[in-house]
Amino acid sequence: MSTDQPRASLLKKVKKALTVTSVMATNTVVHGPPVLGLGLTKLLKKSAKIDETNIKLANSWINVNNHLIEKVLPELKWDIQIDPNLTLSLEGRYLMICNHQSWVDTTVNQYVGLKRMPLTRFFTKWELIFIPFVGQAFKILGFPMMKRHSKAQIAKNPALKNRDIQEARKACEQLLSQPFTLLNYLEGTRFSSEKHAAQKSPYTHLLKPKAGGLALALKILGQEIDALVDMSIVYDEHVPEYSEFWLGGVKQIAVNLRKIDIPAWVLEGDYETDREYRVRFHKWIQQIWTEKDQLIGQMKQQLREQHN
Repeated sequence: MSTDQPRASLLKKVKKALTVTSVMATNTVVHGPPVLGLGLTKLLKKSAKIDETNIKLANSWINVNNHLIEKVLPELKWDIQIDPNLTLSLEGRYLMICNHQSWVDTTVNQYVGLKRMPLTRFFTKWELIFIPFVGQAFKILGFPMMKRHSKAQIAKNPALKNRDIQEARKACEQLLSQPFTLLNYLEGTRFSSEKHAAQKSPYTHLLKPKAGGLALALKILGQEIDALVDMSIVYDEHVPEYSEFWLGGVKQIAVNLRKIDIPAWVLEGDYETDREYRVRFHKWIQQIWTEKDQLIGQMKQQLREQHN
C-alpha cells in the first residue's frame, strides 16, 4: 500500500473535522443569541409569538446540522421505516420513547423528526440551567427541567416527593400551548454490555425500562396527545462515539417508528398511589420492551444481510 493513501485518509478526516467544528460553532453563534435575547424579552412580557419564533430558530439550527450531515457524510445511508398506523404531523402532540446507546441518538432523533414531528424536547436536570447558553436555551425552549431529589433526601423530607411531581406536572402542562414531541429514554442511561450484565437484563438488546417517568407523563398529558411513538435506532457494525459519527465511522443507520396503542386503563390509574395499577403498568411496559427487543434484533439482522 502506498504511504500516500493513509496520509490522504488522514487529511480527509482532518478536513472533515474542521468543517464540522466550524459549521457547528457558527451555527450555534448565529442561532444562540437570538434565542437567549427573545427569552429575556419573554421575562418582561409573555408572548406566543416569541415562543413560535424561538421554535423556528431551534428548528433552523437543527436544519443546518442536518444539511451538514448530508454534506460531509454523503455515504451515510438511512433506512427509516414508519408504522402505517402512525400518522405524524408538525402540528401534532406526541410522547416518544427510544432506546439509548450513544450521544449520536439525539442527532438521529433530530434528523428523523425535523420534517415529521414538532421540536423534540426531553426531561433535563435543573442543574443544567447553570451551563452557559445550553441550560438557558433548554429553559427558554420549554424543555421540562426537573429538580430531582434522591431517595435519601425524600426519606428525610417526604414533602420533596410531591414537590418533584408538581414540578413535572407544571413543566409538562407548559407544553400544551403548542405542538410538541416529548422524548423519554426509558432505560435511563446509555446501553453498554457492562450495564446489561450488571442488571441481568432479560432483554438481548436493551436495558430494563424505568416506567415512572412515562407513567407521570401519560397521567399529565395522556388525554392530550395524538400518539405514543416508539423509536428504535440501530447502527451498523457497532455503536459510534459522537466524534466517530461525524468523521464517517457509520455507514448505515436503521430507524423504526411505530405507534403504541394506549389502553384506556393506563390513563385512568395513579402510578404513585395505586400498587395494583403500578404492577399492571410495569407489565405493560415490559411487553412493549419485549416487542421492541425483538424488533431491534430483526433490524440488526437486516443490516447484517445487507452488508453480506
